[in-house]
Amino acid sequence: MTNEELSYIAGFLDGDGCIMLQLVYRHDYVFGYQIRASIVFYQDVRNKYFLEWLKKKLKFGYIRNRNDGMSEYTIVGVETVSQVLRLIKPYLKLKKRQISLALRVLKQMPGSGNKLTPKKLLRLSRLVDGFSDLNYSKKRTNTSAKVEEFLKSHHLL
Repeated sequence: MTNEELSYIAGFLDGDGCIMLQLVYRHDYVFGYQIRASIVFYQDVRNKYFLEWLKKKLKFGYIRNRNDGMSEYTIVGVETVSQVLRLIKPYLKLKKRQISLALRVLKQMPGSGNKLTPKKLLRLSRLVDGFSDLNYSKKRTNTSAKVEEFLKSHHLL
């Protein structure tokens, strides 16, 4: 991709997109929670073609139409989100703090010899709590306190 395209994508994310780290309860996970990383771009369904252009350029994720007339292009996963964020980081203006914190958390996520432990999950969950403040999250129910409560109740901490 050209620098111009990367700059445009970063500007679009700054204005009509979101970088998210979420704590998701999973009954089938040993530690009860996972940290989900995602990038979402939003656009009126009439401009879905633009999201299709983004997907063609970034090569990850999926596009869906919502019931409210909006389309979303979503990229999910530690590796894919990390890769996209590293590509556009130099060009972001508004979401510099989100991208720095997201990359810091994602770097510590399990994979390639990096193992998740209850203590590490709790430490990363606390960082995710701070991330939600940067995104002005209002509906958030899963917090590091809930993760800690789960880990203690299952004698993992």
